[in-house]
Amino acid sequence: MINNFHEFHSSSLKVYSNKKMEYKQRQWHEKCFACCVCKTPIGTKSFIPKDQEIYCAGCYEEKFATRCIKCNKIITSGGVTYKSEPWHRECFTCTHCNTSLAGQRFTSKEDKPYCADCFGELFAKRCTACAKPITGVGGTRFISFEDRHWHNDCFICAVCKGSLVGKGFITDGSDILCPECAKQKLIRTLFYFKTLYIYFLCAF
Repeated sequence: MINNFHEFHSSSLKVYSNKKMEYKQRQWHEKCFACCVCKTPIGTKSFIPKDQEIYCAGCYEEKFATRCIKCNKIITSGGVTYKSEPWHRECFTCTHCNTSLAGQRFTSKEDKPYCADCFGELFAKRCTACAKPITGVGGTRFISFEDRHWHNDCFICAVCKGSLVGKGFITDGSDILCPECAKQKLIRTLFYFKTLYIYFLCAF
């Protein structure tokens, strides 16, 4: 298939019985009216003019047709465009797993396309609670604090399991606590040390 060709010219070509040919008021011997690339005489076949040159259909396609950036073969139909470059649909695949990305959601890194799953596994932040990637695909929300990150659903108190999204929280080592649970833990800790102190005094 020839994409975006100038119109084929055959009706405007005049062929005379004495083997002379005329096109746009210019004249050629029949054998001289040939493709500028392969030198095959055009005869009465269709041809494509470009920049004062004459091309047969095959040579015009080979020289000017759109080519896939990945395989360098001519794109005859369909195709997709990414970063202003043409691809065959079957060539536009995930850089890591080669799954087709045509018509699918994907993410890029350093101008290379990745499917959502591969991008998550390779590059995304990981949830401190569940260790799964935080991709943001599908509107997934997440919370970041210092160098840690959580899915919204994973951002819960380590004790009562209540959601801490949009609420105050206290960090306790690797855990996060709601204010009430943190208060109760502090009370228990103080009670423990008070009891330990009394025991220490009684021992002497």
